[in-house]
Amino acid sequence: MNETALTVHQTARPHGFPTAEHFAFVESTLPDPAAGSALVENLYWSVDPYHREMMDDVPGGFALDAPLEGRTIGRVIASRTPRLAEGEIVLHRQGWRTHAVVSPEEIRQLPRFDGVPLTAYLSTLGGTGLTAYVGLTRIARLQEGEDLFVSAAAGGVGTATGRFARLLGAGRLVGSAGSAAKAGHLTREVGYDAVFDYHDGPAADLLGKAAPGGIDVFVDNVGGEQLAAAVGALREFGRIVRIGTISQYNTPDTPSPRFNYADIVEKSIRMEGFLVSNYRDTQEELYEFAVPHLQSGRLALDETVVDGFERIVDAFLGMLHGENTGKIIVRDPRQASPRTDTQPPVS
Repeated sequence: MNETALTVHQTARPHGFPTAEHFAFVESTLPDPAAGSALVENLYWSVDPYHREMMDDVPGGFALDAPLEGRTIGRVIASRTPRLAEGEIVLHRQGWRTHAVVSPEEIRQLPRFDGVPLTAYLSTLGGTGLTAYVGLTRIARLQEGEDLFVSAAAGGVGTATGRFARLLGAGRLVGSAGSAAKAGHLTREVGYDAVFDYHDGPAADLLGKAAPGGIDVFVDNVGGEQLAAAVGALREFGRIVRIGTISQYNTPDTPSPRFNYADIVEKSIRMEGFLVSNYRDTQEELYEFAVPHLQSGRLALDETVVDGFERIVDAFLGMLHGENTGKIIVRDPRQASPRTDTQPPVS
């Protein structure tokens, strides 16, 4: 057993895009679990867009010079509670560190499904997939044949939304992405009918060409100009599912989008945001929906895997700059196996 542990601390508040200088790797002695707790060696780490918001001086944000948090899968290697057996695989939120001491109340024990890799519990079966599923089934209340527009369609939530929407019987599926390569991947592999590179011109024009007949639902991960374009393209009784505002995470002074507010009334548009933490009771429903499709091959995992905990900051910064396709996951390289990865690790 490795006798030292590494944690990542945030050392300063960023203004605009964060850099590696805003983080520090801190080495310490391997912690001992107290009575009623267990020591977990982490194996897979999730880095997510919401971590950028947490870096700011906001309520509930990351404290400076303290270990960061995030979804993580690990193995119990020492236990002082009968409720956590050594060797058990668990999910918890004490990420951005190689080892964590957890109590039974702080973990979720993971069901194991034949043919489903552990990484799925951080992507399609985790918070990313649950966000997409809740957005479509609870917020949008998607009906068969309805047409969707999804912004940031090549990200973790965007790819899951596209694949789930196809399985739920969506009609035309349109997305936006940050490059022609990503647009091509989404149309070839994920099931989108049309995807535009948002760098290519005004969002309203690009969306109008991709969805000339309009849309019924907009799943918004970006905000800004694309939100304004979607309001104009929505049909009567259209719905906007607000998930995130990536366009403003690193540019907080960007003006809010301008659109015709009368459209909200005249077209009876409904806009609703949500926090996935308020829908944890749908986790089993997500398993029931997604796992059979994963096992049959109808549903694929969209993951970019980065090997090595020492690259977790690089993985996070790369995600903010759009270097990933699908959910980005950091992996202990000892877990590498051809059967558990849907894409090769990025170099």
